[in-house]
Amino acid sequence: MEQQTSVRTSLQLGIYKVIDPFVKLLIKIGLTPNAVTSIGFVLNVGVAAIFIIGGEDGDRADLSYVGWAGGLILFAGVFDMLDGQVARLGNMKSTFGALYDSVLDRYSELIMFLGICYYLVAHHYFLSSIAAFIALIGSMMVSYVRARAEGLGVELKGGLMQRPERVITIAVFAIACGITSSYLGGDYKLYIPGIKYHVFESMTVFTLPIAVLAVLTNLTAFKRLTDAKKALSENKDEQ
Repeated sequence: MEQQTSVRTSLQLGIYKVIDPFVKLLIKIGLTPNAVTSIGFVLNVGVAAIFIIGGEDGDRADLSYVGWAGGLILFAGVFDMLDGQVARLGNMKSTFGALYDSVLDRYSELIMFLGICYYLVAHHYFLSSIAAFIALIGSMMVSYVRARAEGLGVELKGGLMQRPERVITIAVFAIACGITSSYLGGDYKLYIPGIKYHVFESMTVFTLPIAVLAVLTNLTAFKRLTDAKKALSENKDEQ
């Protein structure tokens, strides 16, 4: 766990070195951390809009909407990192700002999953839409367990599927799905002799990682719950 945290911290510091010049530019033009957070939220509304339009107007074999949505998810995720850096480098930290960031992060993720579920249902990916909804539940519970534990005096920051990991996973595989479909075709299906149903299709590049996310997010939530129980028990024994 400590090694995982160390690697994550090192990557985060490396990213900050890259984005800091842009952060300083945002501060110079007068953007506040809350304004940056709001921009990220609006971009995630755009993500949902792309998925919904793709569900309504797009063809099942046209996965370009998934690819474009993935690109916008990645771009919106950048603003999720920028707001904290703007607050730190611009000396604009505030308690309300931290709360505002957390609340809009939850709204952003909910709205993103709304778009994903809408798209999957619209194109009759029923099982995948259930997986996406379970991933949504897991994502919210990862955040909720941490917030509730911190309210009880227990700090929880570990876990495999925190928000940055979730955002990057969905974004990267959505982009990969769009690119793959442009080469294989959006309606490509792979069959194995002797098996009635196809074992792979172009959309699997996006839906399989979501299914994995559904499992890992909920495992992360339960892991945090057991860590909180252990910490609370230790605190009780110390008293």
